Amino acid sequence: MVENLAAIAAFILPLWNIPLIVRMIQRKSSKDISFSWAMGVWICFLFMAPAGFHSKDLAFRVFNIMNMIFFTLVVICVWFYRGKEGSH
Repeated sequence: MVENLAAIAAFILPLWNIPLIVRMIQRKSSKDISFSWAMGVWICFLFMAPAGFHSKDLAFRVFNIMNMIFFTLVVICVWFYRGKEGSH
């Protein structure tokens, strides 16, 4: 039961990146997000990913997969809008 709850939470937690992504798209801006912060967090997730993908712990594995998907989308949005903001 505890493992199932942890796996559900691991699936849901990265979904909280969706409002951040939607806000950037609606505002067409990522000015309020630090590019170096986003890249630093993403690089740490990237280095953790192999351990997560091979873990026997379902919650850690699910969290790594979901987090890589959704935080990668955050980084893409930050990068995309940062490039547009810099071209003005």
